[in-house]
Amino acid sequence: MAKARALDKRRKSIRNIRKITRTMELIATARFKKAMDRALAATAYTQRITDVVRSLARSGLKVQHPLLDPRPEVRHAKVLVLTANRGLCGGYNGGVLRLAFARIAELPGQLRTDLETAKKADSANVRVSVEVSGKRGIAGFKFRHVEVDERFTQFEDQPKFADVDAIASRFLNQYALGELDRLDVVYTRFASSSKQIATVETILPLASVGGDGADDRDGPNRAAVDYEFLPSAESILEEVVPTSFKVKLFKCFLDAAVSEQIARMVAMKSATENASDIIKMLSRTYNRARQSQITNEIMEVIGGAEALNG
Repeated sequence: MAKARALDKRRKSIRNIRKITRTMELIATARFKKAMDRALAATAYTQRITDVVRSLARSGLKVQHPLLDPRPEVRHAKVLVLTANRGLCGGYNGGVLRLAFARIAELPGQLRTDLETAKKADSANVRVSVEVSGKRGIAGFKFRHVEVDERFTQFEDQPKFADVDAIASRFLNQYALGELDRLDVVYTRFASSSKQIATVETILPLASVGGDGADDRDGPNRAAVDYEFLPSAESILEEVVPTSFKVKLFKCFLDAAVSEQIARMVAMKSATENASDIIKMLSRTYNRARQSQITNEIMEVIGGAEALNG
């Protein structure tokens, strides 16, 4: 009976695990829908304002803004890594961290090469700093002994614009003061409910921002866009350009939140299905063990009766 009892105990344990994974799957599904609604609501506005800023940067107009000016001498680059506070979401965190470590490793050499091309004698004086959002990312960098300047753990499935705005404003001030020359964001971009891509995007300076907006779809033959500024180009750019950067950074956080919930939903669904398969296998093994035990008990009873009659 020991074997059958052990199998039954294990089966009950896995059933409890299946209840937990099923519950987590349902929670992730609900959170995913809310996060996706917020991300989709921000997509059109983000894309349009990004297209406007990109067109301004390429239009050849005599408009100037520090965020639109590329810096050939990049001495201080920053990498912002967006991960999750929790695990149990498949390869979501691992994919972002692998991409982040690769970018951090290649940036110093790339910056030195650019400075040497510009014939700067002190080209070795470059710095790459790291900021991480999410407890899993913080733990990953700590395990790899990579120094992190800033850590953020307040972002969950519904990032608040006020929190992102505070971070974005700090980046803007550092860029304006010359303390920051380039900002790369490593996150998981939300393409659709079935496709999420771990990516690295350079969002400072804004002239380097890419995208799949209308300006890019038409390619080099796209029609030129004429702008008329009222009251002045400087006053409008002073509002539009920083807002474009803040919205773009906020969209990165929204995409990361949606992708995290999708990854957790898929992982928990797979875990629930695997638990069901294991329960079926254990049930068959338990039934065979129980049947064998009953057969042995019957044989013992028959053998005892025959011994008494003999």
